[in-house]
Amino acid sequence: MSRRDPVYEALTASGTPFEIGEQNGMRQFVNAPPDINILVETARRHGDKVFVVEGDRRLTFDELFSLRDALVPALEIKRGDRVAICMCNRTEWMIAFLAVARANGVSALVNSRGSPEELNRAVNDVSPALVLADKERAKLLRAGGYDGRILEIDDFPSSGPELPDFEPAHPDDPCTILFTSGTTGQVKGAVLSHRNLINGLMSVQMTGMMVLHDTAAKLDIPVEQILANLPQQGALLVSPLFHISGLGASFLSPLCAGSKIVIMPRWDANEATRLIEREQITAFSGVPTMMWDMLRGARETGADLGSLRNIASGGQALPVALLDEIRAMCPGAVMGTGYGMTETSGSISMAVGEDFIRNRAAAGRVTSLVDVRIEGPGGEELPSGETGEIVVRGPIVMQGYWNNKTETDKVLSADGWLKTGDIGYVDEEGYIFIVDRKKDMVISGGENIYCAEVERIIGGMDDISECAAFGIPDERLGELLVTVVVQRGEYTAADIINTVGERLARYKAPADVVFTEEPLPRNDVGKVNKNKLRAAWPHISGAE
Repeated sequence: MSRRDPVYEALTASGTPFEIGEQNGMRQFVNAPPDINILVETARRHGDKVFVVEGDRRLTFDELFSLRDALVPALEIKRGDRVAICMCNRTEWMIAFLAVARANGVSALVNSRGSPEELNRAVNDVSPALVLADKERAKLLRAGGYDGRILEIDDFPSSGPELPDFEPAHPDDPCTILFTSGTTGQVKGAVLSHRNLINGLMSVQMTGMMVLHDTAAKLDIPVEQILANLPQQGALLVSPLFHISGLGASFLSPLCAGSKIVIMPRWDANEATRLIEREQITAFSGVPTMMWDMLRGARETGADLGSLRNIASGGQALPVALLDEIRAMCPGAVMGTGYGMTETSGSISMAVGEDFIRNRAAAGRVTSLVDVRIEGPGGEELPSGETGEIVVRGPIVMQGYWNNKTETDKVLSADGWLKTGDIGYVDEEGYIFIVDRKKDMVISGGENIYCAEVERIIGGMDDISECAAFGIPDERLGELLVTVVVQRGEYTAADIINTVGERLARYKAPADVVFTEEPLPRNDVGKVNKNKLRAAWPHISGAE
């Protein structure tokens, strides 16, 4: 189901960097290094080029590696130790991740937006030898009762002894743990190996090379000539680094490519357009909400977005009106989309340029390394074009959930097939279409919000009989999380919203709360019928 054309065949041929072959019953890059550090070290060649811009601070590749090397001995960890990274997007986050990897540790990437309860639950789950945190998160962890070792960013060393040679990891050794919630509302740590991350990153790199070759062919210019005259690329970092999209596509990929990363601590459309123009940003990846805001901001301020050459979005389909407006304002940009998840180290499918434009409704084409099958209710494989649960296998699929065999066995088979929990189909060309989510999840403004997690908090409040959280369509955010609550007390909507925001995170708080005295509707097996609630929402909310 992967793409087959002369460019693909040439890039993946025997002896090339992207040669694809069969190993352990799966297609993968046979020349891939075994350890993520080997891939990272190739970025040293970019030397005095600027790597990261954060406010007034600018750091070159040389300076980045110097600070990373200084931090490694200060970690005082041994091979395989877990180190929790608990901070917002910032330069030190990147230094921390690279240092943990170089020290042969396993980084656990904690959601920095969580409450003290959430932070501690994630940190304690992996029993870390050390936590690397910014001052605010360190304070929250201590407030939540964490008494383990914490090294704050103010104490990161600026220099140190030269690092000794290191013994590369085995490809299947754990490299990082990313936390993801499920239908139970409890966080789980997806364990990604060096093999997982490296194959995921190389898939992105190969896609970029295919676009470059296609462009060269259209312009009748040698690829080498384009590369020789290509200015340094720049990426605007808006995705949280503890998300797989932030870690892979927004950090590690630009690092290896020698691109400049410009950090935005929080989303602000006017600031984004200012940075794009000032720093000549070439790549932007965000959710539809951000793109609408950015385009409106550019119109209001007159900012020039002409430097953008790559614009991508995943997780939600782009409205046709948004696509047309992006192409009108950024005519030189190549559009792209993808579908992936934490458990697959990133993309299961991708489509860029003409591949994307010719089939906008799809979530991309299945990548070269991934096997996809569609399963019916009984686990039977369905033919092409039929709708069922999307199940995938490949070298990018996680090892399992950290210290959680029960949850691992629910989704990952002994021979490596992962149940995604998403419902869709694949057509004859390998395009994948997402029809629905089997998991009870809302995507609002690009953030994944699991309804069970929100319901667990509301249901734990005194005098709440029952509750249901679900998503309703919203033009700007894609979906809004709303709740219906049956109570015996006198809570207000603000009480519910504030409680969820304080116990979880502000972006997980419902946008609207409706109270009812009637029991919630249920289906034949006794579960709350959210489809019925969703259909009745305009009436029960008074929004008619």
